[in-house]
Amino acid sequence: MIVDGIPTPQAPGSTPDQADQADQADQADRKQRLRRRLERLIGVAATEGNDLVPLRNGDEIFPAMLGAIRSARHTIDMMTFVYWRGRIARDFAAALAERARAGVRVRLLLDGFGAKEIEGDLLDAMDDAGVQVAWFRKPLWLSPFKQNHRCHRKALVVDEHTAFTGGVGIAKEWCGDARNPGEWRDTHVQVRGPAVDGIAAAFAQNWAECHDELFDDRDRFTEHEQVGSAVVQVVRGSASIGWQDMQTLIRVMLASAEQRFRLATAYFAPDTYFIDLLCRTARRGVRVEILLPGPHTDQRACQLAGQQHYTRLLEAGVRIRQYQPTMMHAKIITVDSVASLIGSTNFNRRSMDHDEEVMLAVLDEALTAELDRDYDADLERSVDIDLARWRRRAVLQRAKEAAVTPIRRFL
Repeated sequence: MIVDGIPTPQAPGSTPDQADQADQADQADRKQRLRRRLERLIGVAATEGNDLVPLRNGDEIFPAMLGAIRSARHTIDMMTFVYWRGRIARDFAAALAERARAGVRVRLLLDGFGAKEIEGDLLDAMDDAGVQVAWFRKPLWLSPFKQNHRCHRKALVVDEHTAFTGGVGIAKEWCGDARNPGEWRDTHVQVRGPAVDGIAAAFAQNWAECHDELFDDRDRFTEHEQVGSAVVQVVRGSASIGWQDMQTLIRVMLASAEQRFRLATAYFAPDTYFIDLLCRTARRGVRVEILLPGPHTDQRACQLAGQQHYTRLLEAGVRIRQYQPTMMHAKIITVDSVASLIGSTNFNRRSMDHDEEVMLAVLDEALTAELDRDYDADLERSVDIDLARWRRRAVLQRAKEAAVTPIRRFL
């Protein structure tokens, strides 16, 4: 049998219906094993009864987020790393300000480095309307040690029952549908159900560092109904020293993969441990696929740092493709057609070691199938990195890769 493009054996003498039942039982067992590994090794319980809607590119992402904001009746909590310029930046500021004037409690948390390009008149308009704006670790106020540790999380929580997270920033670069270099490719997800609390906690953790008031009488702390079938674990990565939960999350997903491990990431610059793990995963027979930015990247140094490892990965059987139309900014992992990761975390040292991140570990075949379909569509617009040709790459390319070695841990 073929399941989502992956060959699976059919028991001798079994009927197609019996084989399908066996496949379903195998998937259920695989999901349960993965759930218990993640819960025990990370120490965060997964929640059941969640509904997740994947949103592809700005044409789907921004209307859904703005619609939720405009429908808010009690509270809006929003955090983002990037808040730059463009009509969409003004649309969000106007929607947040309108809700604040209507009596909704609106809190906006901006990273002090990532959102520094926000226009001053937008901040003034939101402040005048009653939006509570806080800055996470403004560089001028920090010790040198904290300068490198940023809040890269993206979260929007509306009325405690609907949340959004993923890779998108608030800027014109994310508008459109990845049709040209001016429209970046990204994925966000809308969440309803008990997992909303985990996303809200990610906001609260960073808000607590920046503001004296953690909650007020407009926070109702309502219970969540089970509105879907997805099992979700919300994992927070926090800037610290030593091994982090985000590293454990990705390590477990790689070690648990039996048939296929797919990764799409904007920034690929892991340490040698994760390069080794990717190679070991491929060598034990798992189909490992990596989708990365191609000619359109906003961080060339990070791309070069990852390219240092292409030869080892390709020799191990890892398949690497580069997305051609525009910047690939999504952060997606799918495993064996049953599990997926989606959130703000890239496959680089910065996300795993230095930044505040949030990631959803989702055990749900339907969501994973949708993400895999999107991945397949992206592959149609990508080119393979061929091992023989890569070995013959120019001396100048090799020199550029070597030149970024001293700063790899910051990329």
